[in-house]
Amino acid sequence: MSNTSIISFIARSKRRLEILKLLAEKEKSQPEIMKITEMYKSHTSRTINELLEKRLIICINPEDRVFKFYKITTQGKKVFEEIKEILEN
Repeated sequence: MSNTSIISFIARSKRRLEILKLLAEKEKSQPEIMKITEMYKSHTSRTINELLEKRLIICINPEDRVFKFYKITTQGKKVFEEIKEILEN
């Protein structure tokens, strides 16, 4: 998938962009993300899974079934920076 289509994919969803922004600051758990964004658990889970599928974020402790932590990937950082630049112009 090209960077343009990934940028479009992220920009089409406020939730995707919000979670990517949070993880660009610091790794976070799903409960932290839910609390900060005030999203329902189902919305948070779905959005996290979408970002995982696109390899924009990774789970840093996949063996933990209850309290997983996520962080942005290098590709995710690049995409986020490009989106920020577009939105600022």
